[in-house]
Amino acid sequence: MRIKEVRAAPIRRPEAIFLNWTPNEPDHRRPGGGGPKDLWDWANPMSRYPKVKADRSLWRLSPDRNVACIVTAEDGTWGFGSTSYEGSVVPIINEQFAPVLIGEECMATEKLWDMMYRMTSPYGPGLGNCAMSAVDIALWDLKGKLLGRPVYELLGGPAREKVICYASGNNTEWNMELGFKATKLFCPAGPADGLAGLDANEELVSRTRDLVGTGVELMLDCWMALDVEFAVRLAERLRPYDLKWMEDCLMPEDLDGYVELRKRIPWQSLGTGEHWFSILPFFSATSRRIAEVLQPDVNWVGGITAVVKICHYAEAAGISVIPHCGGNVAEGQHLALAMPSMPWAEFGPGAPNVPLVESFRRFPGTVVPESGCLVP
Repeated sequence: MRIKEVRAAPIRRPEAIFLNWTPNEPDHRRPGGGGPKDLWDWANPMSRYPKVKADRSLWRLSPDRNVACIVTAEDGTWGFGSTSYEGSVVPIINEQFAPVLIGEECMATEKLWDMMYRMTSPYGPGLGNCAMSAVDIALWDLKGKLLGRPVYELLGGPAREKVICYASGNNTEWNMELGFKATKLFCPAGPADGLAGLDANEELVSRTRDLVGTGVELMLDCWMALDVEFAVRLAERLRPYDLKWMEDCLMPEDLDGYVELRKRIPWQSLGTGEHWFSILPFFSATSRRIAEVLQPDVNWVGGITAVVKICHYAEAAGISVIPHCGGNVAEGQHLALAMPSMPWAEFGPGAPNVPLVESFRRFPGTVVPESGCLVP
């Protein structure tokens, strides 16, 4: 069966309706279930510029500007994939990929991925890999429909009976009510905040550990906001609270910084990779063992085919792969069920005090966790 059409168009991603808050709206993912945005700003790469840090809409591309990709076979069967950054990605798919991929075999996902990878090589990873992700996910969806089998079976079959999810977000009480046994906080302060920032971060982690007790795994997402020195000092402060990992402490490209961090805080597990837009940093990270948890985003790194390659790198090195927000999308859920190196999936719940089936706005075919677990 050959490809008849490849077409991309901008869409509003369903869950982004909730995520894309405005500066003065309550953010229900913060401690206490709300409060104006400027009262609790997560640390981020712009934290050294306070006026900009307080309003991510000033510098971050809107999360609701997304891309849908439909790949259609000769018999009319179609597959669906999605990614981000529609303004730049839609032309890559429609004008560069589509003319080359039309007429190719639908089932040749490895070959088609390699063709897209090589087509985008002149301008490198990033937006090109986002475009690859949407097409690759659509191809896997199409393959599953043509064969009449769920994608997790095409990936090798289930490696477990169900997928254990951890909850992301600072609304810890609600996450516990939903039945999650692990939860991740977002770090409020970075190096520009000095000692007060260290105090604020420790206070959040300490209060949360007291709330959840010792029977719940706790992680901290630093979202590219720290430098090596601040991360080391913070890890020292947080050592008594038994964090499972600290995540994305440094700017994404700073692999040498992660090597140094690994040397200076050997007791603290590290996670990273959400903003690595290519498989190559993951290969380097596994060979150098700079982190214990790799976190590719299936919608950014190159799709399902790319994440499978990353899982094979990680499995050889004895490292876990837990994709960024993998539990929130069907493609991530199928990967998490099939890949042995994925012990958990990340899930970002919706508004508090509302059942997940109502608050989590999702694409059709995406299930929500029950008691912290899901089956695609």
